[in-house]
Amino acid sequence: MHPLPQVDLCRRGELRVEKFLDAATEVFREKGYQHAKLSEIVARAGGSLATLYRVFGDKEGLAYAIVDRRLQAMSAIMDGLDLEGLPPEEGLRAAAERYTRSNTTDDAHLVHRLVIGEGHSFPALRDWFFANALESISTHLASYLEAQQEAGHIVLRNSPMQAALQFFDMLFGGLILRTACGNLLNPNPEEIRAYAMSGVETFLSGVLPR
Repeated sequence: MHPLPQVDLCRRGELRVEKFLDAATEVFREKGYQHAKLSEIVARAGGSLATLYRVFGDKEGLAYAIVDRRLQAMSAIMDGLDLEGLPPEEGLRAAAERYTRSNTTDDAHLVHRLVIGEGHSFPALRDWFFANALESISTHLASYLEAQQEAGHIVLRNSPMQAALQFFDMLFGGLILRTACGNLLNPNPEEIRAYAMSGVETFLSGVLPR
């Protein structure tokens, strides 16, 4: 991880940090990381360039902070996913709904661009994101799939963790790739949801006992 300066902030300072991150998210999305200028971020957020440097260190520190905020949001969304006791059809649809909500935000699209589209420039950030993001999205679902398999409700041909990752990749791998490379700039959340629900049916047809 890119170490951020350890700065004690008052409530006003915390709000300023959020404004910096919001402005950086906008500028990075519009201009791309390489062409984004800190002066423009400060102009949109207010405050001073000195404060930005004091809190984030540099532009790379801003990128790390944006990704970290995204991971925290993902964790909060996934922590609220309670699949216990749900049959496979309901459980996987609930997971897909939650994943759709998590992957159709502006922050999500920007982070995909940073860690995939520009991952060669940030190998440590890229690898850290995938290690933590994949763990966050897969752990809950893997536990659920394992319980469903033990109960005889589904049949898995690989490990629960692999099945959970494949479920996510099948539903959202294309979305992440297209937003990361700029092929899909403003995905329609309802279309993404419909695609995800269709993917659930495809996945279920391969795991339900025959």
